[in-house]
Amino acid sequence: MDRPREESSAVTDLGAALTELAGLMMATPTLNDLLDDLSRLATAVLTPPASCGITLRRGGLPLTAASSDALAARLDEVQYGQGDGPCLQALRTGQVTVVTDLATEVRWGSYPAQALAYGTRSSLSLPLAVNGDALGALNLYAAGRDAFGAEEQQKAEIFAVQASAALTVVARQVEQLQLTDQLREALATRAVIDQALGVVMAEQHCDHDAAFAILRTTSQNQNRKLRDVAAGIVESVAGAVPPPTPFNDPA
Repeated sequence: MDRPREESSAVTDLGAALTELAGLMMATPTLNDLLDDLSRLATAVLTPPASCGITLRRGGLPLTAASSDALAARLDEVQYGQGDGPCLQALRTGQVTVVTDLATEVRWGSYPAQALAYGTRSSLSLPLAVNGDALGALNLYAAGRDAFGAEEQQKAEIFAVQASAALTVVARQVEQLQLTDQLREALATRAVIDQALGVVMAEQHCDHDAAFAILRTTSQNQNRKLRDVAAGIVESVAGAVPPPTPFNDPA
């Protein structure tokens, strides 16, 4: 009679986690905040709760971007140190990696023994995809043997899919912000150069193309960026470089 209530509670935990995750996506969090929230929510999806570490690949190297506790971070770092382990396997292959009992595990060199020494007996690592590419792994660690049966794996996989979707949304938002910043910089640079061209044309009594050639030659001779040369000219006349025209992101 108790079993149905346990399953209902497990489903409720997963549903609550997914609901909160959807809310986080709407709140447009920073990437670091989202990763912290994902590691926290992932622990509540399973029964009993597990330690969670999130591995991301940056600059070609794995690192723990967030963890629910120090244990998960230590276990991740052990794998990075020896260049192998379940979380790295999930990251490299894009496949779920299950460890039922580290006491009998023969993969990954000395990692099983080191994980056992930290009090971990089983684990589950799931790939995290951003824009369709496996760029991370959600790593779950438990003290008990065979803690990640079929039901727990299914719940974790559902959560990992939604976590990947959230990461993709936030990553795209970050890219959009970067593009907006680059456009602002480009517009500011163009404005300063146009002002400098006007000064040169007035002083040298030349046309636009001749004025630009003067700026470019000065930039090359002084080994300075064209924008810096232009800013110096404008500042010499106006006393300061005017602030760029405000840019409103059309998005």
